[in-house]
Amino acid sequence: MALYAIGDLHLCLGAPKPMDIFGGAWVGYMDKLRQGMAGIGPEDTTVLLGDLSWALDLSGAQADFAWIDAIPGRKIILKGNHDYWWSTAAKFYKFCEENQFQNQWILNNNCYFYEDWAICGTRGWFFEEEKSGQHDEKVFRRELIRLETSLKAAGNREKLVFLHYPPRYRGYSCPEILEMLSDYQVRSCYYGHLHGDSHKLAIEGLWNGVNYRLVSADFVGFRPVTVIL
Repeated sequence: MALYAIGDLHLCLGAPKPMDIFGGAWVGYMDKLRQGMAGIGPEDTTVLLGDLSWALDLSGAQADFAWIDAIPGRKIILKGNHDYWWSTAAKFYKFCEENQFQNQWILNNNCYFYEDWAICGTRGWFFEEEKSGQHDEKVFRRELIRLETSLKAAGNREKLVFLHYPPRYRGYSCPEILEMLSDYQVRSCYYGHLHGDSHKLAIEGLWNGVNYRLVSADFVGFRPVTVIL
């Protein structure tokens, strides 16, 4: 039994937006993902850190979630900035039931347990990506509430946090999220979102008691990272 993490699959079976057009590591990425997921077993748990499908709604994402459904074991899903299909947990679970998709779970205002560990997280936020050029306070505060709700649900268990957006990278940090990770004694934080040339902005390793790790698909060679084995 193992716990894995990978983000930014950018599946395009239901929307004609293959990442191959960006060249480099993304060429043939769907085949690379299939090979990378081959080692996952039915007893394992895989956390998928957002940007899973280019589809604009759940109906358009059917083929992509069929692909995800074929990954053995439990899949825990975060929202990314390109997950336009995302609606409500109730609608997602109805969608899964209608399509006979099993063992796919939304991480949003909750947490899940893996042995003695708690799997916590939310999307997070990037201030400078706002089209208006201003900090969207309402969305940011909502993300903070979701993260704290998830951490509180973990109780006294050891906490692992999974975010789509990095809470810190070269030239930027989100003090509110970093403080919350410290306050709740989070051991490790995994994040995605950064691609291509942005990989050089990633900050990994131990900082203020938390170990940070970038797990976007192209950064980890389209193979899920082992969190706990």
